[in-house]
Amino acid sequence: MDRLLGAADSALKTLFAKPRAMRPCPVVPADETRLAANERRHAAALMRVNHVGEVCAQALYTAQALVTGDAVLRQHFEKAAEEETDHLAWTAERLAELGDRPSLLNPLWYAGAFGLGLLAGRLGDALSLGFVVETEKQVEAHLQSHLDRLPAGDHASRAIVVQMKEDEAAHAAQALQAGAMELPAPAKAFMRAAAKVMTATAHYI
Repeated sequence: MDRLLGAADSALKTLFAKPRAMRPCPVVPADETRLAANERRHAAALMRVNHVGEVCAQALYTAQALVTGDAVLRQHFEKAAEEETDHLAWTAERLAELGDRPSLLNPLWYAGAFGLGLLAGRLGDALSLGFVVETEKQVEAHLQSHLDRLPAGDHASRAIVVQMKEDEAAHAAQALQAGAMELPAPAKAFMRAAAKVMTATAHYI
């Protein structure tokens, strides 16, 4: 019951409370961000997609922590969720700076990701960790694509995305060290397809 209440509390905080980062937001002090109106809109759309990704990360890790029977692994998932809170806070702050809003469908994204996390956890700890590895690899590639698409002068957004990319790679490496099993190809393909739907929708809504 305590873990269920904790999961519910995490969902409410992720969706409705202002996230608080443990680390300062990455910046490039020597460079000032100056964007034209069209560049600002484009950057905001990309950062909204990144914010959705962090909402989903909170849901995934919370669900996986809820169902694992391994206390050490539960701590691993909970720590990863705490680290991802920094990303959630940074992307939310950057969206506000760009004069835009998070996705209106965040409750839907959270629910879907939470369900996937529960399913992965029920398949066993090794596959659950494998799900983390594949998720983080896909997110890392996605963030690289955003670095290629963000306006060259948007130093603030780019600094955030660079740090996020490094952190996601570290989470994948940690999951591998913890005993992750590689997912079958159909599962990877399904995850890529679901991610494309989410990112394409969150870009606008």
